[in-house]
Amino acid sequence: MTNDIVIFRNGELELEVNVNPDQETVWLNREQMSDLFDRDIKTIGKHVFNIFKEGELDRKMVVAKFATTTRHGAIRDKTQTKNVEFYNLDVIISVGYRVKSQRGIAFRKWASSILKDYMIRGYAIN
Repeated sequence: MTNDIVIFRNGELELEVNVNPDQETVWLNREQMSDLFDRDIKTIGKHVFNIFKEGELDRKMVVAKFATTTRHGAIRDKTQTKNVEFYNLDVIISVGYRVKSQRGIAFRKWASSILKDYMIRGYAIN
């Protein structure tokens, strides 16, 4: 699976987003969704858990683990690699409709306008 990284900017928010052109989706981890929706990681985790518990989405189809390199916490100037769960656009949209925040509201308005354009015109303009 080949992923490109693009930068999503919205006002003061700047977020690295993994885009997989082969699968026509984007991928965010919980920390990135936390930044996107301006809610803590535990809240995002609760919403993700409920999405799977309620059977809204099939975990096997919408979750991928990507190797992520971070600074090592105990050793200066050293990095470490760990597998982190990333969630595709279906999960991001579902969390966006569940979360209560100003960014969540902005996301819902944006997503609804895109859906409306597709329904009325058959396409959306970026």
